[in-house]
Amino acid sequence: MAVAHSSPRCVVLAGPHLTGKTTLMERLLLEAGTIGQAGSVTAGTSVGDATPEARARGMSIEINVATTSYLGDRWAILDTPGSVELDHDSRRAITVADAVVVVVDPVPDHALAVAPLFAFLDQLRVPHFIFINKIDAPASPLTEVIAALQEASSRPLVLRELPMTAGGDIVGFVDLTSERAWRLVSGATERVELPEDVKPEEAEARQKMLEAVADHDDLVLAKLLEDQVPTTEEVYQGLTRELTEDAIVPVFIGAADRGLGVTRLWKALRHEAPDVAATRKRLQIPDGAGPLVQSFQTSFIAHAGRLSLVRVWHGSVSDGGAIAGTRVGGVIEILGAQQKRSPEAKEGEVVGLLKVESLRTGELVTPEGSTPPPAFWPAPPRPVYTLAIHAEKRTDEVKLPLAVARLIEEDPALALEQDQDTQQLILAGQGELHLHVALERLKSRQHLPVEAQRPRVPYRETVKKPGKEHSRYKRQSGGHGQFGDVHLDFVPLPRGSGVEFHETIVGGSIPKNFIPAVEEGVHDALQKGPLGFPVVDVSVTLTDGSYHTVDSSDQAFRTAARIGVSEALPKLDPVLLEPVMLVEAFVPREATSKAQRVLTGRRGQLLGFEPAEGDVPRDRISAYVPLAELHDLIVELRSISHGLASFTAKHDHHSELTGKLAERVLQAHAAEAAQSGN
Repeated sequence: MAVAHSSPRCVVLAGPHLTGKTTLMERLLLEAGTIGQAGSVTAGTSVGDATPEARARGMSIEINVATTSYLGDRWAILDTPGSVELDHDSRRAITVADAVVVVVDPVPDHALAVAPLFAFLDQLRVPHFIFINKIDAPASPLTEVIAALQEASSRPLVLRELPMTAGGDIVGFVDLTSERAWRLVSGATERVELPEDVKPEEAEARQKMLEAVADHDDLVLAKLLEDQVPTTEEVYQGLTRELTEDAIVPVFIGAADRGLGVTRLWKALRHEAPDVAATRKRLQIPDGAGPLVQSFQTSFIAHAGRLSLVRVWHGSVSDGGAIAGTRVGGVIEILGAQQKRSPEAKEGEVVGLLKVESLRTGELVTPEGSTPPPAFWPAPPRPVYTLAIHAEKRTDEVKLPLAVARLIEEDPALALEQDQDTQQLILAGQGELHLHVALERLKSRQHLPVEAQRPRVPYRETVKKPGKEHSRYKRQSGGHGQFGDVHLDFVPLPRGSGVEFHETIVGGSIPKNFIPAVEEGVHDALQKGPLGFPVVDVSVTLTDGSYHTVDSSDQAFRTAARIGVSEALPKLDPVLLEPVMLVEAFVPREATSKAQRVLTGRRGQLLGFEPAEGDVPRDRISAYVPLAELHDLIVELRSISHGLASFTAKHDHHSELTGKLAERVLQAHAAEAAQSGN
């Protein structure tokens, strides 16, 4: 069997929501002797999920770190969120891991949800195990679960344990490598002889495992061809090598809440998971003697400042030493919410570094400086959900952009922009949960309460018929007066033409120097039409007018034009326009028809669909969908696709909105204007 590793290693627990990752971490820590009693997620006593936001939801919403030792080996366990909205956290943790345990439940229908995770692991060639949790209450036979998982994985799955059953209940399991059997007794396991009635099934399962190893191991293959039995050591060596090369995926079983299968998983990690040197080689990080670290998570802690979670790729980092030209304010060993100062962090360790202001997430950093995130670093996903935000207190508005900038540094899957049409500050992310957690962090960590609402839709209006208007502005109040006189023609333009201004003045009825002021007045009035929105797709032509040699001025003609436009527009059959987006929805093939119904149910116009590249077989559905219908589209698409759907949207055109829908928009706009006093 492989020897224990001297350098600390890092393992990530990843997988869908509610599969039991945090519970598994508790049991791993208990087995290692790091904690005296396993905590409970539901009771709020677990090492992980210790923040108020996580406790309130009873789920992981960020990377949980726990450093521990098992049989003399040092480990960092990173428990990651299972929600698809928080997937970027998981990917950043996986990137710095030596190995990953993919935690799943024994439900075949849930296997598809793991496909994107498998694809990401294979893209980086990350060695990974599968731990089928909750095996004591399976929804389907294990063979069906394995078959479904194999459909989702491009790498062959190798079952390493066989459950022993009695009366439909699991009473123990057999290790297929060592051919040893354990029986469950009073919540613990004890070694037993392999039962006679299990031997035929065990022999068949072990033969399949050996054949999988032989596909990548010439020694094992030669022995099988000669009808020889490979030694246990030869099998372990083959399994370890093929795991490191991401050629196979070992599958273990258990029930984390009862501690079943945890010891066997620990031993597999200890003997088979690669070390930091192998991970450096896989990621093509150069070896070296000096310190090289990479931050995978940044947090801003009250009264402590910046805390950077880092993996030390080689060398060591000491408290008070330099990283990226900045003094390290502290080296922190982490066990959930517990933090302990350490004099230094050695090669392979995962630690927190305090107050290294120049340290940016993803960068490779030496004492002297840093390099940009390498090619293997995961890019943030495109936002699919938005909220308009503003500080609860008007006096805090100036603090908000800086506070959100810190939030984005903590979570690069967030984005912030100022909407040029509505002037709202828009926070964008991966879903409702994602953004609400972000806003809660603004309040709890930066003491900045924020209110959020659905972003306003930038409606427009236009006119449907041509018309003419004569407008005269005349005022006399002592001294020079004000006089401007204009004749304006209005013509509707094709959709998307914008606003045009022309003049056909002849004979000097209006001096040329006043015409730019007329144009300014026209544009002033078109900023807000009779329906309350900017007016587009109209041509305004100055055809005639008159002036006074003394009283006429730029301001007078600008005012006359503004009055003329404002008086004309209500007579020209104004109509509301709504922005329509070109949407491309990416959904698993079996959900295509459902997604089409979702889009048409949101007033979408389907344009077609075709196969698309992706982690799982997908279709790309194209459709025109009004922007007003996109706010929670991602929620509905995910609900019909095991969380695997996504979409992109870009503005395409404006379309007329009439009837009750238009009436509701106008009523809501009027109410908002009345409330704001505009």
